[in-house]
Amino acid sequence: MALPQLLDVETLFADPVFSRATLSPDGKRVAYLAPHLGRTNVWVRDLDQDHEDAVVVTHDARRGIKAYAWTADPRWMLYLQDTDGNEDWHLFRVDLDAPDAPALDLTPLDPGSRVLGMSWLRDDPHTLLVTMNKRPMFFDTFRIDIATGEAVLHRETLDPAGSYLFGPAGEAYFMKQNAEGDYEFSIADEETGELRLFYTQGGVEYPVGVLPCQVTADGKGLLLGSHGEHDDMHLVRVDAATGEVSEVARKPGHSLMSFGAQSTLITKPKTGEVLAARFVTDRTELVPLDPHFAEVLSEVEKLSDGLLGTASCDDSGQRWVVSFVHDTDPEVTWFYDHTTRESRLLFRPYPHLDPSTLAPMTPISLTARDGLPLQGFLTLPVGVEPKGLPLVLAVHGGPWAQDSWGFDREVQFLANRGYAVLQINFRGSTGYGKRHVTAALHELAGAMHDDLIDACEWAVAQGYADPRRIGIYGGSYGGYSALVGVTFTPDYFAAAVDYVGISDLSNFMRTLPPFVKPYLTNSWYAYVGDPDDPEELADMMARSPITKVDEIRTPLLVVQGANDVRVVQQEADNIVEALRSRGVPVEYLVAEDEGHGFSNPENLMAMFRLMDKHFAEHLGGRCASPS
Repeated sequence: MALPQLLDVETLFADPVFSRATLSPDGKRVAYLAPHLGRTNVWVRDLDQDHEDAVVVTHDARRGIKAYAWTADPRWMLYLQDTDGNEDWHLFRVDLDAPDAPALDLTPLDPGSRVLGMSWLRDDPHTLLVTMNKRPMFFDTFRIDIATGEAVLHRETLDPAGSYLFGPAGEAYFMKQNAEGDYEFSIADEETGELRLFYTQGGVEYPVGVLPCQVTADGKGLLLGSHGEHDDMHLVRVDAATGEVSEVARKPGHSLMSFGAQSTLITKPKTGEVLAARFVTDRTELVPLDPHFAEVLSEVEKLSDGLLGTASCDDSGQRWVVSFVHDTDPEVTWFYDHTTRESRLLFRPYPHLDPSTLAPMTPISLTARDGLPLQGFLTLPVGVEPKGLPLVLAVHGGPWAQDSWGFDREVQFLANRGYAVLQINFRGSTGYGKRHVTAALHELAGAMHDDLIDACEWAVAQGYADPRRIGIYGGSYGGYSALVGVTFTPDYFAAAVDYVGISDLSNFMRTLPPFVKPYLTNSWYAYVGDPDDPEELADMMARSPITKVDEIRTPLLVVQGANDVRVVQQEADNIVEALRSRGVPVEYLVAEDEGHGFSNPENLMAMFRLMDKHFAEHLGGRCASPS
């Protein structure tokens, strides 16, 4: 079998040539992200034009733009940006009639404050409703004139554990967590603003909140992700007048993808109508909820053997720009006209990558030692006999997130170097039902870590992995898992990489931004504990790698963003300083212009060059980085 060419980090971790395309509301133009000034910026072109004819409408040379949106007025476009990864998001407006003019900051906020969300008013295309915490502990909503930037207070939030949702005609709903952790949904009286509670749902089975959660297209109720009487999560409609719950979409045996890499719902931009819901299967599955979209879906699915990932349409719902999820040929983007049934390829984001040389991702399933079913993915290197390979266990963040089928640059990098890559949706991962997520209660560094070890043992038993050459890598909670791996099971892993990971659970919770703490009742407080409770603090410390740092003898690489507001740099510094004080070698990379996860390509390249050498030295894979 022929080995594929080694891919250097510049090839894999440069910004995509094109990405995240969306169609304008009038169906005449397409916007997308492409490099400009060394960063991803927003470009706009007519549908019949090529990139050479496109106009770049943003000019950020400091940090790439990742999120943007059309407005109903074809003159204006919006985008979000923070400063060096600090997550203090501001909303900027671009004038497409003057694309070289500086963007207008619609939300000039003090440091530590951020935009949380925005919504549109159906009958007023020139006004936005933007939720932000000008008052540090309260997320209030403002009416902002898109053209002038004038902002007027629209709804003041009186409870720091709640926030407003708005319907297409300005209907105001309020969601909050009560003292027990249940989610309460109220509607505001149009004249007095007085809140009327009409529905209460859940608790710890919704650790990151009720997702999805949005106002219905008619403004008369809410669409929510709900377990109800089922283990799996389905989509329901709750009527605001009566509190009556009706089922909108359910796939027996499968849950909504409530917190994953792909959007849960596909909606029509102008009306907010829900067109399809996405469920977690081996490769995820879209369930159409609208007859017209069902026709569109059947046609566009002919364009790729991947999965429909993103879809944007014009106001008529006839013209579409769609992209596909694929493990070896990602985000291939097409234009499709449902009136004429004509389609054409717009772009591939990584045209320099040959899909035939990339490694397929295979869904797997196994059973944890206590009988809990586990699902995940195995990616085997191309051109290598799949037997006795060095293996990297790649642990997702959250922990209330999930790995899903699709293209992952980090996984492809590792597979290209000759490693089998194992991803497992351990207990606490979302998308696999109520039992699966709540099985993680008080199991950090316990059964959650056992699931990871069980997955590695499965790979060894199947003959894929060499038990002497197993590495672990992860970011955020995955970084915590890597540190747990080298402290709680110090003889199991041959190498580890901690990327923005937690080392001290109590310090992590105490240093979170103050405004997020009222929202932690069903997540960190419920699943881990309260650092202000002495008994719970003792348990938290017993589950914290920093208290077992003397056990570390596994070669370790630590990577951190200096501006991380979720897992502060102190979390990494404490581990590194403790090891160096003992004379234990540890590699440490800090990026001064990054936060919770790296975005700038030069920092990603630096990180993966170090990882390349680190795993090659200790696991025996191929290495393309010079020593």
